[in-house]
Amino acid sequence: MLTFINKMTVLGDVNEFLAAKEPVTAYLGGTAKHVGSRTLRNLGEPNVFIYIAHWDDKEAFEAAVGSEEYSALAAPLAALVKSEPATWTTLPEGERLQADGTYA
Repeated sequence: MLTFINKMTVLGDVNEFLAAKEPVTAYLGGTAKHVGSRTLRNLGEPNVFIYIAHWDDKEAFEAAVGSEEYSALAAPLAALVKSEPATWTTLPEGERLQADGTYA
């Protein structure tokens, strides 16, 4: 499973950001192998949000965010935030980094 986490700091109006975010999250939620998502808001900083989404695999995530439709929907949102995105996967307990860069 792949987890996408994006910290977004809103640079302007929070309600404008929330309105721009809705079609993006709706689109991503309808893509193949999307498992689920949620948006968290920072209790101490009302303009900071974390978006967490899960896909079954990396290829499905890349297909979702690599599409023309996603690019068109995300452009207005990108103009409103400082974005800090990253992809993650679960690290099972006891695994260690190997010389070849993998975990086992």
